[in-house]
Amino acid sequence: MTGITERPRPRTPFARLADRVTLGARALRWGTTAALVVSILIIVTGGVVRVTGSGLGCPTWPVCEAGSLTTTPALGIHGAIEFGNRVLTSVLVLAVGWAIVAAALQRRWQRALARLTWSQFWLVLVNAVAGGITVLVKLNPYVVALHFLLAFALLTTTTLAWHRARQSAAAKAVTPRSGAIAWALAAAAAVLVVLGTVVTGAGPHSGDSAEVHRIGISWTAIAVVHGSSAVVVIVLAAVLLLQLRREGAALAARRVTVLLAVLAAQAVVGIVQAVTGVPGGLVVIHLLGAALVWVGVLRVLLDTHPALFGRVIPLRDVPAGHPIDAVVR
Repeated sequence: MTGITERPRPRTPFARLADRVTLGARALRWGTTAALVVSILIIVTGGVVRVTGSGLGCPTWPVCEAGSLTTTPALGIHGAIEFGNRVLTSVLVLAVGWAIVAAALQRRWQRALARLTWSQFWLVLVNAVAGGITVLVKLNPYVVALHFLLAFALLTTTTLAWHRARQSAAAKAVTPRSGAIAWALAAAAAVLVVLGTVVTGAGPHSGDSAEVHRIGISWTAIAVVHGSSAVVVIVLAAVLLLQLRREGAALAARRVTVLLAVLAAQAVVGIVQAVTGVPGGLVVIHLLGAALVWVGVLRVLLDTHPALFGRVIPLRDVPAGHPIDAVVR
């Protein structure tokens, strides 16, 4: 069949199991959804840990305190909150495991999707270690920022896998102009996320009630820079929407419209935070908004570049008995 590159699937234990057992597309969709939802949830609960001053609620790692894997009554509510966040990592491992197995046991296996799901496993592992280091260095803001960015790296892979599992074979690439704007939007959003970690590191919520080292810059100044970068993201999204409408790219245009709505809500939350002294509840909402913005940006990028990880082939177009690693080049 023209346009399909055939490559043998590596003979891993999963490949041998797939010779006997396969899972349907529904299992894949649910597995990637679970991984995405929990990867967002753990960002939110990390924010709860920070704003409640529970970052050192479990003073050691990997156990909660010396001699106890779990929290104890002596650690109080802060220990419960921090330990709850650690428990959620176990739920995340289960969700990612589900996605890995579902991707591995598809009748027509996709190399890109398998790699995306396995990358989630390694990112969870690395970020768990980073979380432990965060505790051991007493919430050093630079390590906390790394911990957060690794969580967003995980969110990136879970979003890519989730989108890939649902990607329509009918999706069409847009013009180079729209494609370039979409890449610029993604780059600006990435800068926005990084600046957000600096705002947090310099801001009032250190993650613990004790004296914690902060990034030594003006919080007001960096918050203004962060807000300005958000304006750049909004402008790029608006320009992209106009360009997509000119091209008649309905699906991508709808995705950008949703993204703009989320960006507008996120901007309102950010402004209210700034004028009300950064209350903890709004910080958590802002973190949820940041995660949703990033998911939206990635979906826009994938809708404007549908072959970014190999184009999906309709099953009806793949001959019976064709090797299951089939992608358009």
